[in-house]
Amino acid sequence: MSLDVLRSQVLCPPVRAKGFHVFPTGPMCSLRRAMLLWLVPLFLLVGAASAAFSYWSYTRMVAGFMDDQMEQLASSMVAHHHAMPAATSAERVHKWGVYVIQLYTPEGRLDGSSWPDLQATLQPPGFHDLLLDGKRWRVYTTDDGAAGTDRVQILQSGEFRSRLAFERAGAALAPVMILLPLALLILWGVAGAMSRAVQEIGREAAMQDEHNITELPLERVPQEIQPLVMSFNSLLARLRDAFANQRRFVQDAAHELRTPITAVALQLENVRCDMPPGACAQSLAQLEAGVSRAQRLVDQMLKLSRRETPVADSVRAIDLHAQLHESIGALIAMADQRNIDLGLVGPPHGSPPALLHCAPGDLRSVLDNLIENALRYTPEGGVVDVRLVSEGGRPAVEVIDTGPGIPPHLLGRVFDRFFRVPGSQVQGSGLGLAIAQAAAKRCGLRIGLRNRDDRSGLVARVEPA
Repeated sequence: MSLDVLRSQVLCPPVRAKGFHVFPTGPMCSLRRAMLLWLVPLFLLVGAASAAFSYWSYTRMVAGFMDDQMEQLASSMVAHHHAMPAATSAERVHKWGVYVIQLYTPEGRLDGSSWPDLQATLQPPGFHDLLLDGKRWRVYTTDDGAAGTDRVQILQSGEFRSRLAFERAGAALAPVMILLPLALLILWGVAGAMSRAVQEIGREAAMQDEHNITELPLERVPQEIQPLVMSFNSLLARLRDAFANQRRFVQDAAHELRTPITAVALQLENVRCDMPPGACAQSLAQLEAGVSRAQRLVDQMLKLSRRETPVADSVRAIDLHAQLHESIGALIAMADQRNIDLGLVGPPHGSPPALLHCAPGDLRSVLDNLIENALRYTPEGGVVDVRLVSEGGRPAVEVIDTGPGIPPHLLGRVFDRFFRVPGSQVQGSGLGLAIAQAAAKRCGLRIGLRNRDDRSGLVARVEPA
């Protein structure tokens, strides 16, 4: 199982149980959205409840205060025989809440009114709610009192009372209504910061690979997420040990196989001197070819295991043109042996040097394996061109051959270890491109493969990632 698969299963485990869950499915499955999904309706519900309670409490408070005022005014007029106030108007009554005062004789006849337009009858003693001409009124009427005493009836607009209660409740709720969006905005920012912190942990986990496996730091990790990070660190430790054991096994196996294979090759050279021509010599040649393939496989396994072992190699600026000359010079004998035209197409004379910052051994491994792979798969008498190009100030290398190419659906698999294109007659181990890919990643390079459009053949392009 690869590290990517294990990482995906730990960070995004499959859902196996159905039922209630704090995180909804789909786009809302995130810490920020889930927090808002639960808290925003709660905030709105609390705001609505606060508004309703404030309006109810202020309605009662205004009603109690106004009732006391009406009762005191009526008692004062009865006790001190105040004169009738000046006439008022509908605007003052409904907009400003001016009281309407009515004086009644002991017989119950209207003796005077501060607003004659209001046609209200004398009500029983005490407070009452009255509906006149579609408008609500609050009424207070004094007791009958002693014989010959006038009675006073005070009326106040119910519309004014409701508006006053609404205004007072709104004034009390204004800070809450202002703070509620602010609280939501702060909540959104805090949730975003928490989400980014969790995403940062995920990015640190995504940076892990089989060449550099380190535990994730636990600093500034929330306590709720620490068990997940600790379990992932435990998994990373086991993976690091597993990869180390794998590399050690490959190295040990390759070293152990190298000596007997070399001994067999020496014995075959000794036998060849005494081998008569004919069928036996042909069988011996086939045996030598098999031993040679085994030697190459062991060498490539050692090279791959060494390249995958984290070793601090010096990184410096390398002249890509000079490195290509060196790689082609090392492989020109192989090209001549197979009668293949191997050449370098460089930039125009006077162009600035193409520099890459990486470890020299890794860059040499990338170029050598790509050129050697092209030479192996190009038929005798073919052509392999190595081109150094520059696009937007970024150097790139293209290795173009005249071989059979690769079926499009297999282009992504040729970098797998020991994978060989079915039907290929070329002898090989299937490790060359895997070695080149591993070295390219350490150099910060990307290898792309595509079939040629003008004829059969393959183009391998190396460029900065």
